[in-house]
Amino acid sequence: MGNRNFSMETYWNRLMDNWDPQHSFSGKTKSEWQAWYDTAYPQYRALLGEFPERVPLNAEVEYSVEDGDLIRERVVFDSEKHMSVPCQVLRPRTMRPDGANPAILCSHGHGQYGKDPVAGMRSSPGHVEDIAEMNYNYGEQMARAGYLTISPDLRGFGERRDGVDPFPGRDPCNVNFVKGALLGLWTLTGNIWDMQCCIDYLETRPEVDPQRIGMMGLSQGGTMTTFTAALDSRIKAADIICYVNPWREFGIAQANFCGSQIVPSIHRYFDTHDIAGLIAPRPLLVEMGIYDTCFYLQDTTVGFEGIARIYQAAGAADRLWKDIHPHAHSFGGDEAFDFFAAYL
Repeated sequence: MGNRNFSMETYWNRLMDNWDPQHSFSGKTKSEWQAWYDTAYPQYRALLGEFPERVPLNAEVEYSVEDGDLIRERVVFDSEKHMSVPCQVLRPRTMRPDGANPAILCSHGHGQYGKDPVAGMRSSPGHVEDIAEMNYNYGEQMARAGYLTISPDLRGFGERRDGVDPFPGRDPCNVNFVKGALLGLWTLTGNIWDMQCCIDYLETRPEVDPQRIGMMGLSQGGTMTTFTAALDSRIKAADIICYVNPWREFGIAQANFCGSQIVPSIHRYFDTHDIAGLIAPRPLLVEMGIYDTCFYLQDTTVGFEGIARIYQAAGAADRLWKDIHPHAHSFGGDEAFDFFAAYL
């Protein structure tokens, strides 16, 4: 009788004491990795639930302007019957439309400006501050390094946000998650679909080699990179920035997540490193900041160790890179340029 508990926080934390996700990788050999993958991938796909029906992209380049040494385009396409996606597309002015160039899908994090700072749009002091604080303009930086980059708005962010404060006092991500739950539809799954449509669009670009497409993203962009690259093998190399750490820490202990970054029952079957491990044997870079107060280094290193075990068993240890950088919750950029140059 002395063990009675009324606290929900204590309840969740006690559940985590001996929690073991059903498909968390525990093998060591390549055959064990293959057997794990053959069961884990279908389970992962099933957890994502129903995807939208495919529609024609009807992609439109609304403007194309020279911006210094880059060409900057605003591109809009349809991803499903009732949804369209606005994007910034950047490429070097010297890039030729010969179908031989690499491209990178750049996903933004949980910021109020969506894609724009990632694409180097400095439309307000807030944009400039975000870029400076998080080295956030990786879409622009990668374009200057020779890639065509596409930076889309996620659902509920940037131009896809329904006003500055659509549900006063409430997180729009959580409101949209609950609305989707009524219908059995998940915001994360919708965003993954939109990322796949971005890849569809990249495959139509005259500049791009479809076999040389990568993906990268910070924070929620790291979520998107993890979940999308795990699902879609068209992503040939991925850079997950400041994301992979155990659910029990950032999800349960810290509650540092939102309804846009989960699907129901995900931790019943997987930890974050297992989902990232589904990317194996394709090349993967994991970035971690020593001053990150959003996803702590002591947690992200545990996540990386879990990924490393999977890549080792898959015979792909040499294709797993890490960048522990002396910055906060930000794009480190110490290894990313060499990483993508090596694999794209």
